[in-house]
Amino acid sequence: MKTEFLTELGLTEDQIKSIMAENGKDIKREQDKAVKLESERDNYKEQLETAQTALKDFDGVDVKDLQLKITKLNEDLKAKDTEYQGKIADIEFNKLLDSAIAETGAKSAKAVRAFLDIDVLKTSKNQSEDIKKSLESIKTENDYLFESNEPIKKPVRATGSDPVLKPITEMSYDEYKAYRQGK
Repeated sequence: MKTEFLTELGLTEDQIKSIMAENGKDIKREQDKAVKLESERDNYKEQLETAQTALKDFDGVDVKDLQLKITKLNEDLKAKDTEYQGKIADIEFNKLLDSAIAETGAKSAKAVRAFLDIDVLKTSKNQSEDIKKSLESIKTENDYLFESNEPIKKPVRATGSDPVLKPITEMSYDEYKAYRQGK
């Protein structure tokens, strides 16, 4: 969805921002689901390839050697499972962190992340509360990183020979078309 389409419908800038913010949340949520599913798929592919490679090695092997390999494979699968669980935990933590940063109205999530102690937040018992506290602290100390709710005190109008324009909602189609073309 593009802002030009919403502008042409006659929506205000605040309405457009709200719609785009909600649309962005929906897109982010679906992207997070896709990343999680891709990670699961890759894990299963990796397990299958490991098992297939191991089966090829078992041709003509004696039982004791086979038992050793089975033990080693089980250990490898446990290690892969632990690694996979760690990846899922990282994905969910990043999703929680990105969501919290977006809710605070940060101008740049990357800039805000630079001020966070990610390792401490990951090991926290109550991650969501600790993330919110950290973000509030950053917001008070570095308010330039966040959107401001204060209105513009002295808006400046463009200089030139343009007559005073009517609000878009009061313009006829021809007036709006001329305005868009700069006439």
